[in-house]
Amino acid sequence: MAQNTLEEQAEDLSRLLKKAALVAVILVSAVVLSVVAVRYSQASDPYIHEVLALEGNGSRGEAIFRMNCAVCHGLEATGEVGPKLVGVSDHKSKVGLIRQVISGETPPMPQFQPEPRDMADLLNYLERL
Repeated sequence: MAQNTLEEQAEDLSRLLKKAALVAVILVSAVVLSVVAVRYSQASDPYIHEVLALEGNGSRGEAIFRMNCAVCHGLEATGEVGPKLVGVSDHKSKVGLIRQVISGETPPMPQFQPEPRDMADLLNYLERL
């Protein structure tokens, strides 16, 4: 009789593990779908599309950076008031970089929306850091 109890406990544990796995799959799916939805909505922004359609000029981007960003991020983008930007494209996508620049959501960085050509040039420079 004890063996039946162990078998029943094993079945209960198996059912519990299956439910936990299902919940984990649902949660991971929800997170992935949320990330995709956010990225899609950001990438559907006409300004972002226009910037991404242009081939940036890194030399012009560096000049734009030095005029507008270097005061806080340093001439070599190594950080001052603002964070270090060297290697920023290793952890931010093109869309993420554009959104970061134009959003003004990270004070004290001001909202800044350059002309699409200028943003494409700045993006090219940031990706080379």
